[in-house]
Amino acid sequence: MTAYAIARLNTETPHAEVVEYIERIPATFEPFGGRFLVHGTVHEVKEGNWPGAVVMIGFPGIAEARAWWDSAAYQEIAPLRYRHMPADIVLVEGVPVGYDSDATANALRESLTAAAAAAAPAAAAE
Repeated sequence: MTAYAIARLNTETPHAEVVEYIERIPATFEPFGGRFLVHGTVHEVKEGNWPGAVVMIGFPGIAEARAWWDSAAYQEIAPLRYRHMPADIVLVEGVPVGYDSDATANALRESLTAAAAAAAPAAAAE
C-alpha cells in the first residue's frame, strides 16, 4: 500500500545548505522507491493555516518510507535543511485501492451508538 512523507516547511531566508539538501535528497529516497509528488509548487489554503511550502514524497509502502527516513544517507543530509528550514513532517500510509469510506463511517456510527447505550444506564441512575 502506498505511503507518503509529507512536509510543511517553514519558509526561511534561502541558504546554500538548503540548496545542497535539495540537490542531494533524491539520491536518498530513490533506493527506497521514493519519488517527489509535490515539490516547489504553490499551494492554495482552503481552511486553517499552512504557511511555508509543502513537499510530498511517495513510496511503495510504509516500510520503505520509514527505511528512507531512518537511512544513514537521509540522516546525513537532514541537518542541512533543519538548521535553516524547520518543518512539520509525517509519514502516512495511504488507503488501499477500492477503499470504502462508508465502512469507516459505519464503524464510527456503531461506536457512537455503543457509547450512548453504555452512558444511558449511568445517566438514568443519577
